[in-house]
Amino acid sequence: MAGVTLRQDGTVAQRPIRLFGDPVLRTRCDAVVAFDRALVSLVADLEETVSAPGRAGLAANQIGVSRRVFAYNLDGWVGHLVNPVIEAAEGEQEEDEGCLSLPGLWYAVRRAQYARVGGVDRRGRPVVVEGEGLLARCIQHEVDHLNGRLFVDRLSGSARKQAMRDLRERYIG
Repeated sequence: MAGVTLRQDGTVAQRPIRLFGDPVLRTRCDAVVAFDRALVSLVADLEETVSAPGRAGLAANQIGVSRRVFAYNLDGWVGHLVNPVIEAAEGEQEEDEGCLSLPGLWYAVRRAQYARVGGVDRRGRPVVVEGEGLLARCIQHEVDHLNGRLFVDRLSGSARKQAMRDLRERYIG
């Protein structure tokens, strides 16, 4: 399979990305309650998949798993959060944003300039990730995914109308 890497144990490392129209992208993900091998494998798959060039973040539902987990890859720093909760968001930025589940579509989206998110790692240990700019944008984007929300849902006015036209052309025909 193209774009897929198998581990020594035969499990898939890079997973296909679910695209706009897949119902899993519009469903709120379930909290992780079992910190087991399946979660360790999911985190490894997310981190491997988000490590491909040009990728900043990836939520579990984007690979078809409805669990509250996301991975990020910014400036070569790859990590993950399980059961993330945005604890603080301040300031404002408006920059172009895209999404692996809506490839090729970019729109200016307003987000907080700073964000802090708390959660746990794959072993259940507490983790806090905080940052400004692109990291803050990534955190907010991925938590939106886990809540069943896409970045185009944050658009308004003419930008939203254009996005809806683009989505109809690209995904509905």
